[in-house]
Amino acid sequence: MEVNLDKWHKCKVDIEVLKELSKKSDIKGLQHISLFFGLLILTGSLAYLTWGTWWSVFWFLVYGNIYSFSNPLWHETGHKTAFQSKFLNEIFYYISSYMANFEPIRWRYTHFVHHGNTYSTENPFDHEIEYGNNLKETPKGLIINIIPFLDLIFFKKHISYEIIQHAFGVKTKVMEDCIPEKAQVKVIFSSRIYVAIWLLIILWSILASSWLPMLYFLLPQFYGKTLHKLVAFTQHAGLARNVKDHRFSSREMYLNPILSFLYWKMEFHLTHHMFPTVPSYNLDKLHHHIKDQLPKPNNGLIDAYKEIIPALIKQKEDASYFIRKDIPQLQNV
Repeated sequence: MEVNLDKWHKCKVDIEVLKELSKKSDIKGLQHISLFFGLLILTGSLAYLTWGTWWSVFWFLVYGNIYSFSNPLWHETGHKTAFQSKFLNEIFYYISSYMANFEPIRWRYTHFVHHGNTYSTENPFDHEIEYGNNLKETPKGLIINIIPFLDLIFFKKHISYEIIQHAFGVKTKVMEDCIPEKAQVKVIFSSRIYVAIWLLIILWSILASSWLPMLYFLLPQFYGKTLHKLVAFTQHAGLARNVKDHRFSSREMYLNPILSFLYWKMEFHLTHHMFPTVPSYNLDKLHHHIKDQLPKPNNGLIDAYKEIIPALIKQKEDASYFIRKDIPQLQNV
């Protein structure tokens, strides 16, 4: 792969088109939010009404898998593109950060690093790539991530453990690498709030002699994570590292309308990385304008994993291996 760029490559797109597609909308954001939380209320109510039967297990699994797609909501509001209103972006950023088990101060800084140094294994290190820097551990990490409750056994690998460390004032590598000294106090304080909320929910369950508070507000990211993890894992898995060209390091794919809605259209992940200020509800439109400059998108999850799984197996033995996408050779690229 011969790519030597001083700055990130960007596909060509008409400036007026980009300007139009970069417009944010409170209405579109509220429509999405309303339907998302409406689905949570509906499935959560069905889980409650069927409590004590096997139907409740089914409905909690549905509830949990929808709940875990709070991660894309965190992402969109973190970019301040879910709404035009700064207030709405901030409110739902903090709500979705809790739901996703993401301490909001830490992740605001690390996501900035992630976009500036996507899949970087050098300084600065991209701490946000889910499956970490050790490619030999990637297949094991994927299995832990998709099987309900399995990460409780490997709790030190779960993001919640980092929050507990920060709550006790431990300066992790993430904190030292990505978070300015002045902001570290905020991270510690915020982490302590998270731990306090978790303890209050556990106390609520104990006093109520019921699992329900924990099933609704504490454990969904442990039992309902499978679908979101399978989708989100595709973003960079098996692709090139330490290259300033998102066409090599980020994956573009097509999803069905249901998954696309839950995922806030982040399946157009390559497009998002190139143009991070474009709201998710316009990513498919922008993709249409630049698709002839991009590698061929994967057609759904199965197609994506057909190339990801063999790549992960090869990377266990050879860390330099990556999936070589066909990049259109356009003029002036």
